[in-house]
Parts: sequence; structure tokens; C-alpha cells
Amino acid sequence: MSRPLPAAGKRARLGTLSLVATFLIGSALIRAGLGIGPAISAEPEPRDAGAEAAETVPRAGADPGSLLARLQERERKLAERERRIEDRSRALEQADAALRQKLVALESAEERLRATIAMAEGASEDDISGLTAVYERMKPRESAALFETMTPEFAAGFLSRMRPEAAAAILSGLSPEAAYAVSVVLAGRNANVPTQ
Repeated sequence: MSRPLPAAGKRARLGTLSLVATFLIGSALIRAGLGIGPAISAEPEPRDAGAEAAETVPRAGADPGSLLARLQERERKLAERERRIEDRSRALEQADAALRQKLVALESAEERLRATIAMAEGASEDDISGLTAVYERMKPRESAALFETMTPEFAAGFLSRMRPEAAAAILSGLSPEAAYAVSVVLAGRNANVPTQ
């Protein structure tokens, strides 16, 4: 026989599931961040523009052959720099694609988790409602004998869901001590609820 969960138990279960979902999201974000690191570390060091310009400015009376060699060297350096930029761009695109895939997978997992939680809550609620209906249909004396063995919190959970007439008949069949304990639980259920 399943026990009805008090409101605090449902909140604790939802809190636990929310915590698990938060850890999944955090893990995906950390992994995505680690995938982008190599692309960022490949960034070339900034060069001094003045020094680069000074290397290519020809001196008066300079040899055209050396000028051509310096221009070719500069062209080679620019081609190398362009290749590094393209490599970095490709790495960033790959990291971006991987991040998008992980986000899609995470959103899908989150949606499945929501559906599972909703299904579990619905099934639990159906079970408790069905059991409450069974207790209501039983003869009050038989139900009272059963409720006498329950903890006051557990018994109060069922009695609070029953029609008032059925709950009153069962409560009147309990021993005075058990009826008092269940009544205290029922009366104090909403005592700490904020009024504003």
C-alpha cells in the first residue's frame, strides 16, 4: 500500500529533480566551455604595427632584390597569419556547432525529464485518489480499524481527501486518542501558510 506524500515530500522531490536538471545543464555548459578553449588559445599574439611597417619601408638607394625579398617575406607572413586566422575560425565554427548540438540534446533531455515528472505525479495522484475512494466505500467501522493502525499524518492525508460525511464516519470510529491525533494534524496542515 502506498502512502500519500505530504506537500513537503512533493516539494522535496521536485527540488531534487530540479537540482539534477541544474547539474545536467551546468555539466553541458562546462563541457561546451572546454571545447571552445583550444580555439581561443590559438589566437595569434598582437604585433606592433609600427615595427611591421618599419620592416617593409625601403631605405633610399636600397637594392631592388632585397626589397623584393622583403616583400615576399611579408607576403609569406601574411599568408601564414591568414591561415592561422582561418584555422581559428574553423575551430570556432566547430566549437559553436558542438555547443548547439549539446544545447539541443540538453533541451530534449529537459523536456523528457518534465514529461517523466508529470507522468509520475499524475500516476501518484491517481493511486492516492483510487485508494481514498476505496476507503470511502468501505464500512466506516472497517475503515476506522484500518486507520487506527496508521500514523496520524498518514491517516490525515486520506481523511482530508474524503467527502466530509465519509471522513466523519471513520473519525468517529477511531479511539479518542487516535481521533485527537489525526484532528491535530488536520487542523495544523495550513497553519504555516502565508496569508499575504
